[in-house]
Amino acid sequence: MSDEEHHFESKADAGASKTYPQQAGTIRKNGYIVIKNRPCKVVEVSTSKTGKHGHAKCHFVGIDIFTAKKLEDIVPSSHNCDVPHVNRTDYQLIDISEDGFVSLLTENGNTKDDLRLPTDDNLLTQIKDGFAEGKDLVVSVMSAMGEEQICALKDIGPK
Repeated sequence: MSDEEHHFESKADAGASKTYPQQAGTIRKNGYIVIKNRPCKVVEVSTSKTGKHGHAKCHFVGIDIFTAKKLEDIVPSSHNCDVPHVNRTDYQLIDISEDGFVSLLTENGNTKDDLRLPTDDNLLTQIKDGFAEGKDLVVSVMSAMGEEQICALKDIGPK
């Protein structure tokens, strides 16, 4: 055996997949699907009849859950599509920094400081105004495919 010590740079995550396969014909409206490598919420599904030589096809219209862009895809209904693992987590807002990042309190008492304020103007002003008034705010953070973004806000009363 070798006496040398080997040091490995870890470039991989824990190996948990960001998506899982699901048959295209079983994906419904209000579900999630990956279109052009973006996690999307399905807003419309239409299925065409089987052609002379082939499969029935599913036409998906989805809205990107982070950028709100509309994306479309057509997939044979018997083929598998990628479906993102989408999680929503609530955190209490502690602080807003000048550079646009928020400080959030996690359930186990740690802080999470790597999230930016949302780009949606309406939500942005609600968060800034509520924080300026000294309200206790809880933000919902949606995460999918390695991305996270604040998507909703709850007021749980004054401090």
